Amino acid sequence: MQYNQVILLKNGVECCLRNGMESDAQAVLDNFHLTHGETDYLLTYPDENCFDVMQESQFLKEKLESEHEIEIVALVGNAIVGTAGIEAVGKKYKIRHRAEFGVSVAKEFWGLGIGRALTAACIECAKAAGYIQLELNMVAGNTRAFAMYQKAGFVEYGRNPKGFHSRSTGFQEVIYMRLEL
Repeated sequence: MQYNQVILLKNGVECCLRNGMESDAQAVLDNFHLTHGETDYLLTYPDENCFDVMQESQFLKEKLESEHEIEIVALVGNAIVGTAGIEAVGKKYKIRHRAEFGVSVAKEFWGLGIGRALTAACIECAKAAGYIQLELNMVAGNTRAFAMYQKAGFVEYGRNPKGFHSRSTGFQEVIYMRLEL
């Protein structure tokens, strides 16, 4: 699945949204470590990343060649400042209509429209891939993300009061959201 779009951020700077490529592996890993260390709202901590550069490169290659999954990078200048992707929930008949969605943006670039643009790009790609439902999990305290997802059309369908166990704050309530495509 291919994606490439240039958007204008709220600060007037251009941002390129495109497929992550094998050559982006180190920059994607660096962005992962940065973003996952800047907030307690993401699924993992930087030290829980199990990919090395070769594995990340292979992951990006597979997403680039996939007809049903994608990993999109957001570039400002030559720097990757965010990533987002869709991944099949499974290949079995009963669940192959569903995809999971995730996004992260470097804190320095919050509030400029990158998260919203990456979300819209993933929705577009999920529709093109033939999915009927796009899903995400998010920490209830992340009110800015919740508002963004609601604006994009996602609706809450459940909560888990002990969905995440944060190293710093203890249990975090997780909200399950879905979007019918």
